[in-house]
Amino acid sequence: MRLPRRLLPILATPALATPMLAPPAFAQAEWPNRPVNVVVAWPAGGSTDSLVRVITQFMAGAAGQGFVVENRSGATGTLGHAYVARARGDGYTLLAGTNSTYAIAPHLMGSLPYDDAALVPISLLATTPQMLVAHPSQPFSDFRGFLAYARANPGRLSYASSGNGGTSHLATELLMQMAGLDMLHVPYRGGAPAAQAQLAGEVQVTFVDAITAIPHLRAGTMRPLGVSTASRTPLAPEVPTLAEAGLPGFESSTDFAAFAPPETPAPLVGRIFTAFATALADPTVRERLLGQGVTPIAGRPEEFRAYQLRESAKWGALIRARNIRAG
Repeated sequence: MRLPRRLLPILATPALATPMLAPPAFAQAEWPNRPVNVVVAWPAGGSTDSLVRVITQFMAGAAGQGFVVENRSGATGTLGHAYVARARGDGYTLLAGTNSTYAIAPHLMGSLPYDDAALVPISLLATTPQMLVAHPSQPFSDFRGFLAYARANPGRLSYASSGNGGTSHLATELLMQMAGLDMLHVPYRGGAPAAQAQLAGEVQVTFVDAITAIPHLRAGTMRPLGVSTASRTPLAPEVPTLAEAGLPGFESSTDFAAFAPPETPAPLVGRIFTAFATALADPTVRERLLGQGVTPIAGRPEEFRAYQLRESAKWGALIRARNIRAG
């Protein structure tokens, strides 16, 4: 993922001291004056749910109103998307989920229970890199060695994913397309079972979220080959990006974002964005999110929309070229 300049991660304290990120006067504002329902399209306890609860806890304190997280999972996140797409555009029902899934779903599924262009983008919230890892029993120790071995042994290596069309699956399909590789896909029901299969040696390589991989790298039970994003992760700065390691231009990540229902007025979208941006600029919120392995992001709705369109085009082209179908 290559973020526009104004969507770069919030890393430098001086950059936060801008009028845009000044705490809004919630008590006098038109919004919110009652509890806000924040729909998470994934089960409780997952990475999206944990991230959203950190952010909304701050927002509730700043606003003096409740921000109630409601988990509506199913159908690869699209059930939650559909619920918010049918809600009133009054700012009291919002969606917080993975932008990666939202960008992929229209291309992956034959039909959707909502108009994929209907939801109003508020902002990217955070991003987390994936890490390509290998089982330590494999005869290669770095990414270049992996490329050489995979090219010399087409079809011999297998890789795990969280399921057909999941971000780990598509990241590997992109890798194979760009590098000219042939590997066997072994889908699992979620990221945790895929990681366990990797640890058990059922598969040879897989993409996992960096925060999941780090303890296993330290224990020597996973061998790092590279990071999927354009920049290295501060969680493991010694691990090169895949672009650095031998595949220029490769970029993939798991992105988290917030959306509003259709017909939400632009001034209200602006107020909601400011509330999220203020939360993401708070040092305590940032520290907690970075501890979860995600990097906070703030970008205005129009910038997010442009990025979203690029992501949709990128993954849509890959899905068509590789003939990928939802599981």
